This record gives sequence, structure tokens and C-alpha cells, in this order.
Amino acid sequence: MRVSELSVESGVAIATIKYYLREGLLHQGRQIAATRAEYDDSHLRRLRLIRALLEVGRLPVASIKKVIEAVDDESLSVHLMLGTAQYALGPTIEPEPGDEWEAARGQVDLLIAELGWDVSPDAPTRDELTQTIVRMGQLGMSTDLMVYAQTAQKLVTEVEMDTVPFDGPREAAVEALVLGTVLYGRAFDALRRLAHESESARRVGGSDDTSRKEPSGSDQAT
Repeated sequence: MRVSELSVESGVAIATIKYYLREGLLHQGRQIAATRAEYDDSHLRRLRLIRALLEVGRLPVASIKKVIEAVDDESLSVHLMLGTAQYALGPTIEPEPGDEWEAARGQVDLLIAELGWDVSPDAPTRDELTQTIVRMGQLGMSTDLMVYAQTAQKLVTEVEMDTVPFDGPREAAVEALVLGTVLYGRAFDALRRLAHESESARRVGGSDDTSRKEPSGSDQAT
């Protein structure tokens, strides 16, 4: 297909496609003339992945390049490729020197060990969770996260990972992981907030809830 057809099929503007080509995010098409190239389904898959990383993952171009490089590196296992994408989705955390950080990091490492999870010692998500535990401790909150970890494990093993096509195109696997990580995460967070509202109503009564339907004009006394 021509670049104009690729644009229509992918929903990505021609100017944006040319930008991705210049930046190396999208591989070049098959040259059929001095000023014309042909594109195929592999370009459509790559554009879908770029859009997922950009629009859903909210990744900067520099991070997208790293993920694309991992996708293109066939010597890299699918597990390491997916790890590159997963790590790119999280924030960059700088370890904080001090006893609080060391204690929290020890708690994270122990939790992972108790669950039997196979997680790299250098995984940035360890530092992300460590920072969260430090803040929770400073606020006097419980830092026992075992129930949360077990819930996460159940969701990942029984739902989320089943959506990743490990045996399919590498782009498709990364796209599914990114979409699942971000969108399932958003859905879970929204469900927790709904559960909070419901449990608050159950514990302290919802009769004076501001969400009650207000009487319409015809129902109000004149």
C-alpha cells in the first residue's frame, strides 16, 4: 500500500508517518520509485504499537525508541522485550539515602521473595514500590501490602497475561502488554473508588448522600 493508504488504514496522518520514518520509529517501506515506497501489514502493526505507547502509555519519543529497539532486536527474548516496555511505563525513581529507604527496600525485597516472584534485582519497579512504602510509613499508614500483592498476582495470572499473544508478532505482544497494564490499571483504580463509596455508604449510612435525586420542578411545592 502507498503512504496515503497506510495513513487511512492506521488513522495516522501522513506527516506523522513521515516523522516516524525519519526518527527510525517506523521501518522504511519497499522502495519502488525514487519518491515512492510501498508499505505492508508490518507497518500497520508498528503504527498501532507506536500509538499505544504514545497515546495510552504516555511515553516520550526517547522511551518509545528504546521499546522499538527491543522489539526489533530478535536476539532479545520476548520476556526481556516485554520487560523493556514494562519498565518504560513506570516513573524514574531516585533512591533516597537513609534508614527509611533501606528498611522499605528490605520490605519490598522480602515481599517479592515470600511470593516467589521472579523479578530482576535491578527492576525499577522495586524502587517505585520502595518509595511508596516510605511515603506510607511517613504518613502513619500500614505498609503491609501482602493482600494487595496477592490480588495483583491473581489479576495478572488469571486475566491480564492471557491477553498477551506471546507466540504472535513481537509488536502485538508489546502493544497488548502496554494496553493491559495501563487500561486494566485504570479500570482497577476506578473500581476501587466505586467500592470505597459503596463501603462508606454501608458503614456510615448513605441516606444523606448528595447523589440522591433532587426533586424536579414539578415535584416541588408551590
